[in-house]
Amino acid sequence: MVALWKSEWKAGIKSLLIWALSVGGMGLMCILLYKSMEESMAGMADSFASMGAFADAFGMSTLSIATLKGYFATEIGTIHALGSSFFAASIATVILSKEEDGHTAEFTFSLPLARAKIIAVKFAAVFASLVCFMVICGFFYAAGFLMLGENDFGKEFVLFLLLQLMMNVEVAAICFVISAISRKNRLGVGIAVAMLLYLYDLMARVVPDLKDVIFLSPFSYANATSVFSNADMDTTALVLGTIVIVVMTGLAGFIYARRDLAS
Repeated sequence: MVALWKSEWKAGIKSLLIWALSVGGMGLMCILLYKSMEESMAGMADSFASMGAFADAFGMSTLSIATLKGYFATEIGTIHALGSSFFAASIATVILSKEEDGHTAEFTFSLPLARAKIIAVKFAAVFASLVCFMVICGFFYAAGFLMLGENDFGKEFVLFLLLQLMMNVEVAAICFVISAISRKNRLGVGIAVAMLLYLYDLMARVVPDLKDVIFLSPFSYANATSVFSNADMDTTALVLGTIVIVVMTGLAGFIYARRDLAS
């Protein structure tokens, strides 16, 4: 099992580095740009906060973008949420289907391991990649804060990254089912799932009829503006997210373990 995990890890390391360095590097550049835009941000903060639905959707009515904390939550928080969820979807959607799409299933599943164990190893590789992604991006963001002389909201920063990790695991678990069902690379479908969940979260923040069911999207409990404004944690969303991760991962394993695989 260890050898298989290492093989999956090595196969995905290039994608991990590309995504993590791109998202983390973009976040770092945005943080460093804050000082040069600080004065203009102060003048724009009130205008953005009064933009109604737009301000509610992006948290600008909760936090002021004139502060580094508010700027990070509304700007970099959005970049990280989208980038990390797309990465989670991209690796989870192809982790199983690539065996048939690449005609390697006959070799992989001839190994002296139960199919259920192989599936578990593959999801473990996805989880490890998501953890590394979080660590790399977190390092970039922390470096940006330190370069600007800011270090007084570490607890909120760590909580944000951990909630983002859980959100990404949930997105990955949903896409794991897609990978288990499909014989072909459905990367586009996985990315679309992540995007739809994000758009649902935005809509639920501005449409009154959806606010009571905003917890259906994993983006709801990992929202940066909620974390940095010290809002009460949505326990319903967290519980639902945990259930989704367990059920979807189990469902993917159940489906894939009983499928006839093409070599």
